[in-house]
Amino acid sequence: MAMPSETNLGDIALGEEMHGWVRDLFPICRSITGSGVRKTLDYLTTILPDMRIRAVPSGTTAFDWTVPDEWNISKAFIEDIEGNVLVDFRRNNLHVMGYSTPIDAWMTLDELQPHLHSIPDRLDTIPYVTSYYSRNWGFCLTQRQRDALPREGKLHVVIDSTLQPGQLNYGELILPGQEDREIFFSTYVCHPSMANNELSGPVVCTALARWVRGLTQRRYTYRFIFIPETIGSIVYLSMHHEELKRNVIAGFNLTCVGDDRAYSFLPSREGDTLADRVALQALKTSGVDYKKYSFLTRGSDERQYCWPGINLPIVSIMRSKYGTFPEYHTSDDDLSLVTPNGLAGALALHMECVKIVEADRIYVNKGMCEPNLGRRGLYPLISSLEGKTFSRSLLDFLIYCDGNRSLLEIAEILEKSLDEILLIAETLRAHGLVEE
Repeated sequence: MAMPSETNLGDIALGEEMHGWVRDLFPICRSITGSGVRKTLDYLTTILPDMRIRAVPSGTTAFDWTVPDEWNISKAFIEDIEGNVLVDFRRNNLHVMGYSTPIDAWMTLDELQPHLHSIPDRLDTIPYVTSYYSRNWGFCLTQRQRDALPREGKLHVVIDSTLQPGQLNYGELILPGQEDREIFFSTYVCHPSMANNELSGPVVCTALARWVRGLTQRRYTYRFIFIPETIGSIVYLSMHHEELKRNVIAGFNLTCVGDDRAYSFLPSREGDTLADRVALQALKTSGVDYKKYSFLTRGSDERQYCWPGINLPIVSIMRSKYGTFPEYHTSDDDLSLVTPNGLAGALALHMECVKIVEADRIYVNKGMCEPNLGRRGLYPLISSLEGKTFSRSLLDFLIYCDGNRSLLEIAEILEKSLDEILLIAETLRAHGLVEE
């Protein structure tokens, strides 16, 4: 399970392939419902043909929430009295506030201003703004575009959209293993054209699912879901929380995994679950620098998965964490921010998590006191300071090998990698001193 250095972390060819998927999916206008989500899921099923696309009708109750009406949009623009198009959804789908209701009207700039969104200190950046659960409309534009809008005369404002009963869609892939216990992966498919805070998660999750699907032996069952953020996880939990609480032993929320600036770790609410230990071991084994955040800085679907009534062991391994990079939720989160190297590194780390969780076991010490390692050739027959290092590691392992602690837990206590602990465990098992 040893991993390469940070500069070579992951397979760059896989990174290039994933970046190609990002480029294909980038133009699609996604939201929490609608044809954009279905187009995205349809594309991913060409890579994961076993994935099933599910539909939940508008109006469905999910705990304290209700599935909203489905939103679709065909065009939107602002033009002046001479027909010059000043803001155009076709040029960038971030130009329309998500879930905008339809409008076709002439109005003054003063009348339009309350419906405009820009970033004053970033002249050429479009913000990402939504209004999912209250009927409203709006345009998002650069500050430069906003400053250039004519103050005299009227402007033609058009949003050709529909907001009516439909469905919420998500993708689900379950890969059975030898055990019913599950490893859970979740990512979201609800943002328009943003590369890191949207498409990096689905493409890395897709590549990971394809790799897990190809494993000849799987100890655990693996569940991958591709959902709209927040409402999607709430809906999914409302239907599956009992089986998830019964079966999931570790889970990972994939988002913001595409740039190559940093690595980040967001723990579970509990902070000491198997998922936490696996993620930290993977980061340690990889040799990369990373920043560990508090769960209080949560902001994605871990909010739902770790909620007290659900309390699943879910963590996130990210590159630059959402909300911390300047391009976040803007048009600057484009195809240049996400790189093949960034995607490959994130994929390699999540593959390492799978390898670690599959390798982790609980062993029990078969002896009633410290065994005689010397007669087994595991301890130097001449006592000296030299030559005892590995022997001491064997004894350290044995004293914590009580049938209650897993190999990963013992690795943490002894401050060793899981690879080292596996070697120790196998050595002792071969001499009849421990058993699984």
